[in-house]
Amino acid sequence: MEYRIKTEVCVIGAGHAGCEAALACARLGLDTTIFTMNVDSIAMMPCNPHIGGSSKGHLVREIDALGGEMGKNIDKTFIQSKMLNVSKGPAVHSLRAQADKAEYSKEMRRVLEGQEQLHIRQAEVTEILLEEAEASAASEDKLRDKALDRPEDTSASSEDKARNKSRDRSTDRSEDSIVERKGGKRVTGVRIVTGTVYECRAVIVCTGTYLNARCLVGECITETGPSGMQRSELLSASLESAGIPLRRFKTGTPARMDGRSLDYSKMTVQQGDPVVVPFSYSTDPAEVQIEQFPCYLTYTNEETHHIIRENIDRSPIYAGIIEGTGPRYCPSIEDKVVKFAEKTRHQVFIEPEGRGTNEVYVDGMSSSMPDDVQQRMYRTVPGLEHCEIIKNAYAIEYDCINANILKPTLEIKDIYGLFCAGQFNGSSGYEEAAAQGLIAGINAAMEFKGKEPLIIERSEGYIGVLIDDLVSKDNREPYRMMTSRAEYRLLLRQDNADLRLRRYGYRVGLITREQYEALCNKEEAIHKEIERLKRVKVGGSRPVQEFLAAKNSAELKTACSLAELLCRPELDYDALAGLDPDRPKYSRSVTEQVEIEIRYEGYIERQRRQVEQFEKLERRHIPEDIDYDEVKSLRIEARQKLKQYRPASIGQATRLSGVTPADVQVLLIYLEKFKK
Repeated sequence: MEYRIKTEVCVIGAGHAGCEAALACARLGLDTTIFTMNVDSIAMMPCNPHIGGSSKGHLVREIDALGGEMGKNIDKTFIQSKMLNVSKGPAVHSLRAQADKAEYSKEMRRVLEGQEQLHIRQAEVTEILLEEAEASAASEDKLRDKALDRPEDTSASSEDKARNKSRDRSTDRSEDSIVERKGGKRVTGVRIVTGTVYECRAVIVCTGTYLNARCLVGECITETGPSGMQRSELLSASLESAGIPLRRFKTGTPARMDGRSLDYSKMTVQQGDPVVVPFSYSTDPAEVQIEQFPCYLTYTNEETHHIIRENIDRSPIYAGIIEGTGPRYCPSIEDKVVKFAEKTRHQVFIEPEGRGTNEVYVDGMSSSMPDDVQQRMYRTVPGLEHCEIIKNAYAIEYDCINANILKPTLEIKDIYGLFCAGQFNGSSGYEEAAAQGLIAGINAAMEFKGKEPLIIERSEGYIGVLIDDLVSKDNREPYRMMTSRAEYRLLLRQDNADLRLRRYGYRVGLITREQYEALCNKEEAIHKEIERLKRVKVGGSRPVQEFLAAKNSAELKTACSLAELLCRPELDYDALAGLDPDRPKYSRSVTEQVEIEIRYEGYIERQRRQVEQFEKLERRHIPEDIDYDEVKSLRIEARQKLKQYRPASIGQATRLSGVTPADVQVLLIYLEKFKK
């Protein structure tokens, strides 16, 4: 007799995507079961021991703004923190923290275990159970149109209303927005390896690099998941039988070494910031001012490269053993040596893995070379001459999907209730995975409750850029987030993630009323202080001129506002205190926004105008059931691409390769006729 257990949501995988997805569903009131191959691998960091970094720090801040857990967890478990790119503009400032890997995993597990309505199950999921869908799902097109007609948020400031009017998508489903949607299948549950069935209405696949995984070190191939964990062997067949095509990707990781065997005197020390900035808006800054661990910088050399070149035929990458496609922006050391032959050295960072271990991570030298070659090449690096390897570098191959089969909600287009997140979607990185997991979890809960899905637009967050790139572009390699991918990065800074996205977190139910009111108060304070600085004038009196001279700033010829002085590069908000004795006292989070908004006002306004144009196209939604064969005058290539990707909006259609502006105009004309 088949044993059956009832739940509401099943999350497959407990990595960074799975943890965020499961927590979101449980916190939104759904009975949630999360499955993992091994409970010791919950939130495991099989590769680098850090969270954040260029563009990735933006993602972590956005996750936190929406009510996710990653930022809180790294604030509790970091051993070094550093703000990157501080010599550049605020758009590319990015926080990065070294984690105590073991503690990060343990702390996240404690959070999961303490969460009500969340159940952890160590088991291999072998099958996703489906049935033919009934005509009961809602039309996203009508829902979005309904959302755009909602009453304005009376709790927001007038400036905020104007800025966000076209961006809010939080209206619940109402009776007149419910329509029939026929065809496809829907989720009914999952089966685990013992045969037990978990009945549910939503499944979120967050399998990471475990599906049919194999690890490679030279000619040695082991059929395991990351760090020697058991791989998932049966789920791939179930996915393919459901009509979900799979592809093979690969990634790699460097060796881990005994830190006591290294000579740090031959390296350059890399200290953390003297004043630590937390990732989470909920973390008290005083709590993260801790004693930090140093990292170290060294370099490869010609001897290193010579050893790699003479053994390149023994690398699985170049011997043709590896089937999967690797990440372009995180290449192995053998890839670097071959593809950048003109470079005489490459950076190598030595990073501690935690407080309770001597193990260190050799960042910048991932490899799949044989054991003997690894020993030789690592020992040519200054400071590593007598290194003792604890864990070999290895490459890992795994099954994943082309995310083009997903909606922007991260639900598979033709299977209702089946969501996907993380490396299973063809991305790389802990932060990218966590961001997708959070959005998939939120949208699974919204669909379950009959509410409008949460879709972050490209103009609203790096999360929006990430998901839009995954679902609308043909990514032929593991996708990595970068600041250059965000068209509106001056608006999408990591310092204002709460101002951009916390309102969405509140409306879906992951942000408390108290947190939301604090956001509203912060917005009001920023607006008031900007207006005050524009209003307060200083003249050319002797004390003022002496003050400016002391700051190496030009003297005043005529009176000007404090806001105008703040635009001078040699002055900042704190420096102007001497000319502004009656200023109100605000937190650093407020004055930072005031300073940025005033200094970059012209650029910010120009980018906001660009966003307005972008959003006009994003609001022109394309019906899901549109027949592109009926759209006359479309070029053949455009018709093929539109049928393949089925974009949700005109804006998304414009970003498809092979769709020209002329094709877009044809489509717009057709939609007008279709609407009439």
